[in-house]
Amino acid sequence: MTAPGAAPALPVTGTPVLEARSLVKHFPVHRRGRRIQHGAVVHAVDDVSIAVREASITAVVGESGCGKSTLTRMLARLIRPTAGELLLNGSPAARQNAREYAGQVQMVLQDPFASLNLVHTVGYHLARPLRIHGLGPDGTSLDDEVTSLLERVALSPQNVGKYPHELSGGQRQRVAIARALAVRPRVLLADEPVSMLDVSIRLGVLNLLADLRERERLALVYVTHDIASARYLSDTIAVMYAGQIIEQGPSATVTDQPSHPYTQLLLAAAPDPDRPSPPALRGRGAPPSLVSPPAGCRFHPRCPFAMDVCARQAPPTVEVASGHVSACWLHAKDPDPDTPQNPDPDLRSFTPTTARQQDSRPPRGEST
Repeated sequence: MTAPGAAPALPVTGTPVLEARSLVKHFPVHRRGRRIQHGAVVHAVDDVSIAVREASITAVVGESGCGKSTLTRMLARLIRPTAGELLLNGSPAARQNAREYAGQVQMVLQDPFASLNLVHTVGYHLARPLRIHGLGPDGTSLDDEVTSLLERVALSPQNVGKYPHELSGGQRQRVAIARALAVRPRVLLADEPVSMLDVSIRLGVLNLLADLRERERLALVYVTHDIASARYLSDTIAVMYAGQIIEQGPSATVTDQPSHPYTQLLLAAAPDPDRPSPPALRGRGAPPSLVSPPAGCRFHPRCPFAMDVCARQAPPTVEVASGHVSACWLHAKDPDPDTPQNPDPDLRSFTPTTARQQDSRPPRGEST
């Protein structure tokens, strides 16, 4: 067990390609360019640690506003953390200039139509990073390199002269991925890369990312609100809630044996063709304000299993299985001598199967 409030961390095996240690990002609260209250901040990310290793995919899962994209932008060094440390290949990332860092860590944004310049062709988008980083064969003739990039993302070289509006959504996202690959990075940060795409073509992009991991040994961070696609694609899942990672472990373990009530809520809300009836979601309420987050466990106002200690103290991080950690008082050996144990003991045997069996039971409190 680690100290209360510490971010979950998996056992380290080898030096991660990219590692975040206790990252914090607070944004001052402003209105019309003026700070509305001295000291008021948005706690976008609080004490998050995550490690990404070569040829692996780590998924960061959570609902909108939980801090996933802010964390990704800190990993890409697009925004500066308030506190914490970022390591690249085991060395502080701050020692590298922005261009050196971008040569090893690239990002794919959510909306390819917005991330590509509409007045430039596909060929221009792919050749420009090659010129900037000096990776072309002679600095002027880059046709072969551009063609190779298109082929790596399963696009025809005939697309080189097209503009973004002439491509489908899936093709645009593949161009964005090819542009990120142009500088030969070791880490690819994919921020909701399929959420803007038609359902029929999402699988193709996910399979492309998986193929890049295997073929080029890329380390990938896959950010999503869809825990089902995270299970499909990733090796490791980190679940975020209200700016903190509250559960982390192997993807199959996290989805088959979720230990945190919030992860269970995400799984219960995910579409399931085998579910006989609509789920009775046992959570209640809405995500908290990150300007004044709740004391103790940030999920306790919505948690159907909350105890008194949950509102007073941040939960410890407990290893519930090999490589699987959860920040929840329900798994602590001794939550509080003055607090009764879990009032709903069936949580400890909770699985997605029992969630389906409970669909006919009335939810505790309000349903969301």
